[in-house]
Amino acid sequence: MERTDTELIAAVLDGDTASFELLIQKYQPRVFASARRYARRESEVEDIVQEVFIKAFQKLASFRREAPFEHWLMRLAVRTCYDYLRSHQRNRETPFADITLQETDWLDQFIASPTRDNEAVNAARAIVEKVMSKLSPAARLVITLLEIEERSVKEIAELTGWSVSLVKVRAFRARSEMRRILERMDRGKYL
Repeated sequence: MERTDTELIAAVLDGDTASFELLIQKYQPRVFASARRYARRESEVEDIVQEVFIKAFQKLASFRREAPFEHWLMRLAVRTCYDYLRSHQRNRETPFADITLQETDWLDQFIASPTRDNEAVNAARAIVEKVMSKLSPAARLVITLLEIEERSVKEIAELTGWSVSLVKVRAFRARSEMRRILERMDRGKYL
C-alpha cells in the first residue's frame, strides 16, 4: 500500500530518512521540469534539483501542512531557481552580438507573416531563449511563471512570497525590459 505524503513526512521527521527518497521519486519529475525553465545546461538543472531536495530535507520540520506538500515543495523550487538566477546573473556576460543578423531578420519576417512550420518554431524558441537569458533574475522568473507556465498573479505571489502588487509591478518591468532588449536587437541589425 502506498503511503501518503503526510505519512512519509512523519516517518522522515521520526528518523526514517529513507522515506524521503520516496518523496524524491514522486516529485523529482515536476521539480526537474520546473528547473529546466531556468537553466540551460543539464548539469545546472541537476544542481538546482539537488539543491531543492537538500533544502526540502533540511527544512522539512518547518512544513506546516497548511497546504499540500507539493505546493510547499514547488514554492521552495521556485525560490531556489530564483536564487540560482540571481547568483548566475552576477557572473554572466552575454553580448548582444550573440543574436545574429539572420535571427533578427527571421524575427522581422515572422512578425510580418507568422508560420507554423517546425523550423520557424525552433527559430522562435531560440530567440526567446536568448532574450530570456538577458533578463534580470526577477524579470526572468516572473515572465517564466506568468507567460510560460501560465500561472496567475496570485499563484506567483504565493510561490515567490511577493505581494500581488509587487508581482504586477515586476511583470510590467519585465515586459519593459524585454521590449528594450528586442529594440536593441533591432537597432543592432542596422548599425
